[in-house]
Amino acid sequence: MNMLLYIDWHPSEILCRIGPIAIRWYALAWIIGVFLAYLLAGWIYRREGIDPAIDRHGKPQPTGKFDPLVIYCFIGMLVGARLGHCLFYEPAHYLASWRGVTEMLLPVEFTVGGGIRFTGYAGLASHGGVIGLFLALLLYVRRMKLPAWWVLDVIGVVAAAPSACIRLGNLMNSEIIGKATDVPWAFIFHTPSAMADGQLVPRHPAQLYEAIAYIIILAITLAIYLHGKPRLGHGFYFGFCLATIFTFRFCIEFLKEVQGGADDGSTLLDMGQMLSIPIALAGIICMIRSLHATKATH
Repeated sequence: MNMLLYIDWHPSEILCRIGPIAIRWYALAWIIGVFLAYLLAGWIYRREGIDPAIDRHGKPQPTGKFDPLVIYCFIGMLVGARLGHCLFYEPAHYLASWRGVTEMLLPVEFTVGGGIRFTGYAGLASHGGVIGLFLALLLYVRRMKLPAWWVLDVIGVVAAAPSACIRLGNLMNSEIIGKATDVPWAFIFHTPSAMADGQLVPRHPAQLYEAIAYIIILAITLAIYLHGKPRLGHGFYFGFCLATIFTFRFCIEFLKEVQGGADDGSTLLDMGQMLSIPIALAGIICMIRSLHATKATH
């Protein structure tokens, strides 16, 4: 096998350092993703006349309902994604001792010598992030007294943007790698998990596949939103987001290496696929419900 034919992928996880602080690609990808979602969601709020609202004299009046959405979503996604990774993929480690529970809740790792090393939240699961996001949105709509389906639709329109950025962050970390392959665009990742029989082998850049797919899903969702109003709504965009992202997530798992050690190869589907099925089905149900509601009002 001529390794020169493939893409040798060995970037540093650290973009730059500012004094003792290391700016990592993954953290930057998270920030960019959240910022893009913030811009898109703010545009929808203004387009729908929610924030700022227009008073009876035609003047914009800020309602203060949009900015809290970002805080709720960020905390919900982060907490949910962290707990999802620990509980779905590595429960034997994180629930076996008080040290594991501490590492699950705090961005640290206990070293062999008894020290503590700051690691950041090295494991985040998208399925857990969805659950955390949904619970956070329930709290948000109750506090802001906004229609729940409308808020969920806003998230459905913008969710693919941070999803794509996070997968690009995974690519820079050389994590969530694909299975060995000889396709011309294969990547050679320089990590222990990328080795087979003690040697580096070319693999599918599964992270890049996901990022590209989510960008396409984002473009399609925005196109439907711009041309589907006012005929669509009431959960359609939220359902479309869940159905498309997690259907693709189910399919791409066939090209990925097993993550986190939760699967031993004895089952037909891995943990990521088993978690994707109910979320994708929930998305389809939301879309069907929305279409029936829309048909009933026309």
